[in-house]
Formats: sequence, structure tokens, C-alpha cells
Amino acid sequence: MKIFSALALLALGLALSGCATIIKGTTQSISITSAPTSGAMCELKNSEGVWYVTTPGSVSVHKTKNDLTVTCTKAGFQDAVVTVPAKFNAVTAGNILAGGLIGIGVDAASGANYGYAETTEVPLVPIEGAVTPASTDMKPEDEVKRPLS
Repeated sequence: MKIFSALALLALGLALSGCATIIKGTTQSISITSAPTSGAMCELKNSEGVWYVTTPGSVSVHKTKNDLTVTCTKAGFQDAVVTVPAKFNAVTAGNILAGGLIGIGVDAASGANYGYAETTEVPLVPIEGAVTPASTDMKPEDEVKRPLS
């Protein structure tokens, strides 16, 4: 009977392990914006893969303990790179009570015990003298007056 109880307890521990994996999942939706303009093509990269999005937009990435690198490009602007740090997810602490070391191991292996900021803004710096779609829109005060000859 003691063996049955021990096996039942072990099975329960395995079933409850991976608390963050079950509750938070191994992927996360990230929204990317760019300022002062939209329409930048962005690449998001971490140790688990590469994803693409046009600003403003959202993409689902695989979570990992490694930071997420966001690289955005747009004509007339310098390439911009932002690092989004991976932050430890407190849900994993529930494994101490429910799943023990097995649950912590499952969460660590799946990346579920980490997450990223839900929204990231990538600042774009204009290239001096570059013609961008926004810079071709002339206003009356921008009009160049030429003398009649």
C-alpha cells in the first residue's frame, strides 16, 4: 500500500510539474512600434528562432532565458537595434510547492519561466539629407520661390 501511495504522489508531482509551462505557455505575443514613423521592417531574434513584423505590429515569439534582439530598418532612417531583456517569471516559484525540481526543470527547458515586455518601441533616427516618403510631402511654407526671368 505504501508503494501505491508513493507512486500516486510521484504521478501527481509529475502532473503538476511545469507550472509556468502550463499557465503561461512557451510562446508570447510581442507588439513592436517605431517612432517617429511606422512601416519599419523588424526582425526579432533569440536563441529559439527569428520572427518578422512590420511596425506597428505583433508577433508570437518563443520564450527563452536569452534576451530578444529587435532590428528595424526603413528607407531614410538608420538601422535601429533594441535589446529586450528576458525577465524571470514568478509563476515558476509555484513549482517549489507543486512540482518540485522536475517542474522547475520543465519550465527551464521550455523557456516558460521567462518572458519579455509586451510592447517595445524602436526609435528610428532619420539619415540627414535622406529623402523619405514623409519628407516629400511639401507644405506651403516649404515651397521654394524662384524669381521669374
